[in-house]
Amino acid sequence: MYRFLLSRQWVILTLVGLALIPVMIKLGYWQFHRHEHKVAQNQLIARSLAADPVPVTSLTAPGRELPRRDMWRTVSATGTYDTAHEVVVRQRTAADEQSIGYYVVTPLLLGNGEAVLVNRGWISAGNDLTRFPDVPAAPRGKVTVTGRMMADETTAASGIKDTKGLPARQVMLINSKEQAKRAGRPMLGGYIEQTGPEPSGNTPELVPEPDHDSIGPHMAYAIQWWLFAAAVPVGWIVLVRRERRDRVTAAAEQAGQTREDEAAGAARDGGRTAEPAGSREAEPAGSGETEAAGDHAAPAPAKP
Repeated sequence: MYRFLLSRQWVILTLVGLALIPVMIKLGYWQFHRHEHKVAQNQLIARSLAADPVPVTSLTAPGRELPRRDMWRTVSATGTYDTAHEVVVRQRTAADEQSIGYYVVTPLLLGNGEAVLVNRGWISAGNDLTRFPDVPAAPRGKVTVTGRMMADETTAASGIKDTKGLPARQVMLINSKEQAKRAGRPMLGGYIEQTGPEPSGNTPELVPEPDHDSIGPHMAYAIQWWLFAAAVPVGWIVLVRRERRDRVTAAAEQAGQTREDEAAGAARDGGRTAEPAGSREAEPAGSGETEAAGDHAAPAPAKP
């Protein structure tokens, strides 16, 4: 009764189900690994923000890639701002995560011939994106800046395309190597995301502390994919049993209909067979009546 499983439709359905199971399991593990990465990143951010501030030169140097373990570490740097090589970074959101504007990035000269990029915060884009915006002036003279140490932005890491041909002093990515070429001086790898001192008038708007409490929906997605994978064989069994039940029911109905048709045919055949017998019985009766009538007929008149 299960020979229907060898039909083209069921063979295709079974093969599709067998192909989906490992795919769904793999997708579940992919989401699970993303969950683990998010948890590890939250722990790293929390440890880094809680650590004591260190001089920026203790974590990085010109041309150095900032190690992941040093991300978000609180650092300090003392120097003077080089506003002549200040740039703005396009398409960045404010703390409300809705308003689009610029990050203001200014090199801080450290006094030893080196500099470090400082993201001083966010400003509104304004109406004219083709010119350099009105940027709040950086503090003059020697200043001490504290902030979170961040790695250089790249297209591969951020997904942001490094668009060419932008207006003067506008960029898409914060990258110390590119800014070292523009400024003509060595830049420490990475950049400082300023947290202090507070700018005058709260502008530029300082970048808020990264969220390190939310773990996202990745674990829930992983469980969903694994449940989908488990549902495939269960669903296949349910469909097979339903198909078998429908076929048994259809076969029983067909057998019952066949018996009814045979009974009706037999009844029709019996009726047709009874008619000649009745005719043969009536025929002698008619003959007897004729003979009897002949016996009682009047005699023929005599001839003169």
